[in-house]
Amino acid sequence: MIRNLFFALLLAFASLVQAQDAWPTKPVSMIAPFPPGGVADIVGRPLAAAMEKTLKQPVLVVNRSGAGGAVGTTAVAKAAPDGYTILMSLSSISIFPVSDPINGKPAPYQLADFAPIALVTSDPTVLVVAADGPYKTIQEFIASAKAYPNQMNYSSSGVYGTLHVAMEMFASAAGIKMFHIPYQGGGPAVAALLGGQVHALASGPAAAIGQIKGGKMRALAGWGDQRLPLMPELPTFKELGYKDVEFYIWSGVFAPAATPAPIVNRLREAVRAAVADPLFKGAMEKVQTPISYLDAPEFRGFLAKDAARLKVAVEKIGKVAE
Repeated sequence: MIRNLFFALLLAFASLVQAQDAWPTKPVSMIAPFPPGGVADIVGRPLAAAMEKTLKQPVLVVNRSGAGGAVGTTAVAKAAPDGYTILMSLSSISIFPVSDPINGKPAPYQLADFAPIALVTSDPTVLVVAADGPYKTIQEFIASAKAYPNQMNYSSSGVYGTLHVAMEMFASAAGIKMFHIPYQGGGPAVAALLGGQVHALASGPAAAIGQIKGGKMRALAGWGDQRLPLMPELPTFKELGYKDVEFYIWSGVFAPAATPAPIVNRLREAVRAAVADPLFKGAMEKVQTPISYLDAPEFRGFLAKDAARLKVAVEKIGKVAE
């Protein structure tokens, strides 16, 4: 009886290993928790196309937006850990486990619910306004905001999303009060600025550079620790005296935490090959987004440090009315 049970367990284990070795046998869904047009979409689609070459199966980008990215992110946290549902996330993944409890709500997920696969890009946000607007320098912008508290508004990708937290960090440091208008992603937030519905936006460079070069947006300052190579004339908030105003929109790939190690390793292999693919490199060069690839072990360390920094920032901001 014991011998039969042993062989049954051995057979089951062998079948499981064989299934993992054969993975994937069907298309993989990459959830981008924002609408088309934002950083997750700009990076995710060419990355998914390049990953297909390694996985030999389609990698389908699915935009599942809502709540500043929390809806799609939570869906992946709760997905079956079989590798067929993965996440293209931004730095906002670290925010909601902190911000929701601050606002009296249960956290929708924890970072421990995910297995980091790889960091793909990392860019500081930039403060942009309409090119035909009155603000030509950050000093003029701040002076106007101080003269008209809560009357100047800005768009974001959603309450406590990356763009919202970045702008609130700046507003707190500058001593200004602005009115926040959340949208369902970076794309709609950019459209709101271009449509004259808001005065400003904290945007990832990839989502704004085309409009800046096209003369429709003007960049006033950046959230990085040094100037962006693609905008060497753009001062950083640190240069301007706001030492704690530093924020990056990074993009990275995750799987549910319980995903078997062989599948996680296959995903790591696929992303590693994808970021080196000439077509993906070309897509990132087109939007002037530098690739900042880190494999899973290094990405875990990066994530822990970034999450700790954002936790401090969000707790300092405190409860923000939705």
